[in-house]
Amino acid sequence: MFNKKHTKRWIALPIVLTGALVLSACSNNTQQMKHQGHDMGNMTSTKPVGDQAKPMSASSESNMEVLTGNTFTLTAKESMLHLDDNTMKNVWTYNGTVPGPQLRVKQGETIKVVLKNELPEPVTIHWHGVPVPNNMDGIPGITQNAVKPGESFTYQFKVDVPGTYWYHSHQNGVVQVDKGLYGSLVVEPKDQQPVDKDYTLVLDEWMKNDSMAGMSHGGGHAGMNMTNSNSTSNSNSNTSHSNMNMGNSSNSHSNMNMGSSEMPMSDAEMMPLMYTIFSANGKTGSAIQPLKVKEGEKVRIRLVNAGFLSHKLNLQGHEYKIVATDGQPINNPPLVSGQLLNIAPGERYDIEFIANNPGSWLLEERSSNPGAKSLTVPIVYEGYENVAPKSEAGDLPLVDITKYGEAAKSNFSLDDKYDVEYTMDLNTEMSNGEMAFTINGKTYPNTPPLNVKKGDLVKVKLVNKSPKDLHPMHLHGHFFQVLSKNGKPVSGSPLVKDTLNLLPGEEYVVAFKADNPGNWMFHCHDLGHAAQGMMSEVKYAGFKPDFTIDPTVNNMPE
Repeated sequence: MFNKKHTKRWIALPIVLTGALVLSACSNNTQQMKHQGHDMGNMTSTKPVGDQAKPMSASSESNMEVLTGNTFTLTAKESMLHLDDNTMKNVWTYNGTVPGPQLRVKQGETIKVVLKNELPEPVTIHWHGVPVPNNMDGIPGITQNAVKPGESFTYQFKVDVPGTYWYHSHQNGVVQVDKGLYGSLVVEPKDQQPVDKDYTLVLDEWMKNDSMAGMSHGGGHAGMNMTNSNSTSNSNSNTSHSNMNMGNSSNSHSNMNMGSSEMPMSDAEMMPLMYTIFSANGKTGSAIQPLKVKEGEKVRIRLVNAGFLSHKLNLQGHEYKIVATDGQPINNPPLVSGQLLNIAPGERYDIEFIANNPGSWLLEERSSNPGAKSLTVPIVYEGYENVAPKSEAGDLPLVDITKYGEAAKSNFSLDDKYDVEYTMDLNTEMSNGEMAFTINGKTYPNTPPLNVKKGDLVKVKLVNKSPKDLHPMHLHGHFFQVLSKNGKPVSGSPLVKDTLNLLPGEEYVVAFKADNPGNWMFHCHDLGHAAQGMMSEVKYAGFKPDFTIDPTVNNMPE
């Protein structure tokens, strides 16, 4: 059973069940509070943040602060976020904004980032997707001690691999990332192909009602006992993300229901009903800043999913190419139209299009999730600022990234000889009356590690045996190549990723070279699943961490 110390305080919210879940609304439009905190509309730095960090115009970055240079300071602190004029959230941030500033750096540079902690709990920074040295990976109790309140830690590493990445806390991530501790990182290639506009959209989800215990966004996913019983709300309970009972009794997750114990709800079914406000760069609905373009421009949009839910996106009025996934290029990408791009938690996709259809359009979510209509990003041509874009209807197929692009020579194949072969069976199980998310029947820290030696070629079979839950699996410190899906070899471009989403019943085979010594996490990036056990480690023979665990920190590595 997963150690309960890795769970987090929660809030109990009363709900009304009338055939469907209705979260009670809280008033967030108190006028005297309206202009407090940080409004991220057209936010641009006016002074350097860090010794050599330079602000960059945000005109092509859609209300996001962008810092350039090679030395930065990120301060973890509380702030207020206005998702729109009526919805305000108490959030945890890097440098006071959600998302935190984009760090835009050059391939081959060595960068230094000083993390200062002004929050009441320890924090870290994990550089998601970036192959950093192990002691810079930001994993509490594995690569470092979490940074205590009032203290600081300096991350320093060389950025060798260009692409779109992101950073976030890995200390009790199910809560801290949920509360806003994340930002984007772009490593610009030495041979960068120019575009006219380069936008980044960081996607997330929020609860409508999360203010009862002042827990904000993070309280919900970290654990909710949503019942109609007379139990007392306790913000320090050890109930976890997965212990969410939405019935009329105090049953555990095993009997999660919507008023009937005979209708159990999976985590995958419940989360979209709780997180009904979708955001892009910290704004939702009509408050999302438009992406401004001119006819004839080449436009790149970098999509980063920092949330718990997958997002199925449609670009209106244009054909586009998926030029990269998880920062790694797609070989000879064809034009896409009339298909949805599905981006799972932790994933990144870069798309490019030519602005050849003047008007006012949307990059919009097209899913059945209640929050889908709030994720609509306007794409507005010069001269069409007063034209309102219209949302489209109808079902569209998903892009199959394993069949996308053109085949080419790659580093691995199914026929290669591998030094290590490993199978990860991912499942949703009951353990001692509570829900657990397991790898090979175990929960972290009891999951069997993947033991390797430096230089090993490693093949991993990932199998999602959960009946309904999705598992976006993320490997730290390495990229892997996807070789097959459901027994069929990848037929498109060589597919190199660090985060791979598995739907129920799906099976993938991936391969990587053990070329970065350390102890590395391999876990589900639905951080609620990680918190309930779906984490393992890749361990290099003979490697010893260069720090001593501080028992006073309460390191929580999920």
